[in-house]
Amino acid sequence: MAWNHDQMAARAAGELRDGYYVNLGIGLPTLVANHIPAGLDVWLQSENGLLGIGPFPTEAEVDADLINAGKQTITTIPGSAFFNGADSFAMIRGGHINLSMARVVVLMEHTAKGDAHKLLPKCTLPLTGVRVVHRIITDLCVLDVTPQGLKLVELAPGVTLDEVRAKTGCPVAA
Repeated sequence: MAWNHDQMAARAAGELRDGYYVNLGIGLPTLVANHIPAGLDVWLQSENGLLGIGPFPTEAEVDADLINAGKQTITTIPGSAFFNGADSFAMIRGGHINLSMARVVVLMEHTAKGDAHKLLPKCTLPLTGVRVVHRIITDLCVLDVTPQGLKLVELAPGVTLDEVRAKTGCPVAA
């Protein structure tokens, strides 16, 4: 049984550590804000210029002026800061963010070709960073990107290594 989006977001939240500054890209990564363990001090950043994202608002808390990069309404936490998009990307690309949770371009490229499960051995789209992806969380498993290739870290419940290898499209070491 593969993980659903909420379960993948919860698994991704398990990667967070106290004191981290974390960029949440658009799409599924925005769900991570709802799974921050109680007592964990992390600062979530949005590419459109906000540091200090809280969980998604309840209906009574919605403020249409507070949105993330995916145009979803959000909440802020005490101490939040607003700034322009150029500064936001400078934080990410300048190494001032501990962890960036974004959809990986290789997955988006394959999705555009109609195959949402395969990973590419090499990206053919323009790159915004080289060798910056270290861990991939999918609906089937968690993989580390190593100099030797993909290494399995964790399987979703009921998923086998053979299934991961068949659906991934790249060699995966156990």
